[in-house]
Order: sequence, then structure tokens, then C-alpha cells
Amino acid sequence: MPKSRFPTYAQASNFSNTASLLWHAYHSLPSPSSSVNWAGFYFVDPSNPSQLILGPFQGQVACQTIAFGKGVCGTAAQTKITQLVEDVEKFPGHIACDGASRSEIVVPILKEGKVVAIIDVDCAEVNGFTLDDQAALEELAELLAQSCDF
Repeated sequence: MPKSRFPTYAQASNFSNTASLLWHAYHSLPSPSSSVNWAGFYFVDPSNPSQLILGPFQGQVACQTIAFGKGVCGTAAQTKITQLVEDVEKFPGHIACDGASRSEIVVPILKEGKVVAIIDVDCAEVNGFTLDDQAALEELAELLAQSCDF
């Protein structure tokens, strides 16, 4: 039987704690980082590998599924490239789960060259994220890919 790329209960617990850590870490920093209004994960849907399904997060209620290529999350999943969006209003096809979001960073988590999940962090301020955020979140994505059994 092929191995599922969906997280186990233990992994879901780990990702839940990681979402909380992201949330609280950003909120402990000065502005604009303290204005993060969503932090969490989407996983590749095992029943439809061309869409993402909502995972553990902190913040407002979110979209349950996102097709590859749609919005910032779907674009990161399709291209396998981090999306650092300074102003979500200028991103074609942005999906506004929380209308307060003004900027966003989405980092794909890759396992054996395939996207298995994404890290998604939104901020209520324009230019909420820097290249330092990108480097740190890309390092986190790598650690999660290495330490989780996808």
C-alpha cells in the first residue's frame, strides 16, 4: 500500500504546536511582526493532489481547500517557490480569507522534490515580512521536511 502524504496524528500535533510557536514568536516582536494575523499550514490533499487542505493554524477561520495555482498559497504549491507578497491587494487572484491581511509569506515544504505542505503567515500591515523572515521560514520548512514522515 502506498504511503499517504497526509500527516499522522502525532505530526498534526507537532504542526499544531509549530503554528502556535510561529504565532507567539511573531507577536513577541516589534511592528510589523506583531501584526501577524494568521500563521499555519496547508497540506497537499491526499484525495486530490492538485489542491491544498487546511492544517493546524492560529488566526481567523480560513479557507478549507485551495487549488494549486490559486492565490498565494496555491502559487507557492504549484511553483515550489516561496511567495513573499508585500501587498496582497497587488497579487493577482489573492484569496482573502481574512480581509485584514495586507501582506503574506508562503513557503513550500518539499519532500523528495514534491510539495507536501506549505507554511502560510499573514500580516495586517503592508510589507509585514522581510528576506530575514523568508530565510527563517525556509529553514523551518527544511527542518519539518526532514523530521516528519510524509
